[in-house]
Amino acid sequence: MIIRIIFLFVFFAGFGSNVASSADVTFPNRLIRIIVPLSPGGGTDNLTRIIAPRLSELLGQTVVIENRPGAGGQIGTEYVAKSNPDGYTILNVESSFASNPSLFKKLPYDTVKDFYPIALLATTPNVLMVHPSVPAKSLSELVALGRKRPQLFTFAMGGLGTATHLGVEQFRAATQIDIVIVPYKSGGLATADTLSGQVTMLFGGTSSASGYARSGRLRAIAITGDKRNQSLPETPTFNELGMRTVDSQSYFGSVAPSGVPKDIIHLLSNSMRNVLQIPEIRKPLSERGYEIIASNPEHYVANIRAEMLKWEYVVKSTKMERLN
Repeated sequence: MIIRIIFLFVFFAGFGSNVASSADVTFPNRLIRIIVPLSPGGGTDNLTRIIAPRLSELLGQTVVIENRPGAGGQIGTEYVAKSNPDGYTILNVESSFASNPSLFKKLPYDTVKDFYPIALLATTPNVLMVHPSVPAKSLSELVALGRKRPQLFTFAMGGLGTATHLGVEQFRAATQIDIVIVPYKSGGLATADTLSGQVTMLFGGTSSASGYARSGRLRAIAITGDKRNQSLPETPTFNELGMRTVDSQSYFGSVAPSGVPKDIIHLLSNSMRNVLQIPEIRKPLSERGYEIIASNPEHYVANIRAEMLKWEYVVKSTKMERLN
């Protein structure tokens, strides 16, 4: 027990160890930017655009969203890491923030030392979907078909290091099917080519994919998570179907550059968490399949650490080739 306490103390100290003890009492007194290091239309972008107007009202200052996609989220993340730690530039991230240290040989920032978590906002499961032309309506039928006709398994992958990318790798390891992965720069482009039939399947977050499944433009086969998602209640989980190792979910959170005063961190955290309790915000998020978490900074620290350890194991156990 003593060893565990010491470990947690050391780890928590690593996140934002140089955070100042007091903040500018006038904060905020000007525009706040939320950097999204991914393309518009994805889970992080959708969530940020839903909460930003109310966050602006609560803080009494304009909150703008700026997309800086590229390199699996590294471009926008590096930009924020090097920004002035005053609380006026923050970063909204998804699961790649925690998985990139394992997936890439070298990053232009240090995930632990260069950032301090503000809040874990929400999670979404990922849905395995196929084009309607694929003659399989269940996971067992899909796996059997893939083993007979592996050439049908062209898997759209929208972004290196994302939870959807890692879900594909987990699925490949679980089924031992020779899947052809087709990389795209964003989840939106991957979805577009799956809708057109250029590729046959993809993993998609419920925030952007559930509408296509409900309309029949894509067929939902299985969903990650411990329970069925309210946006697709008829779709079984991988757990239900006996494929427990396919469990990638998307985690969405806010982080700040290390060095932002603690008072500002907690003001931003409390503001975001309060916004997520507003019924008019919770409803559209729930309809898109988000599970609202609204955690404090300390809880998010623990989540990031757990996810980093998890994806380090996944990358090693699936023998994924590290990038860069």
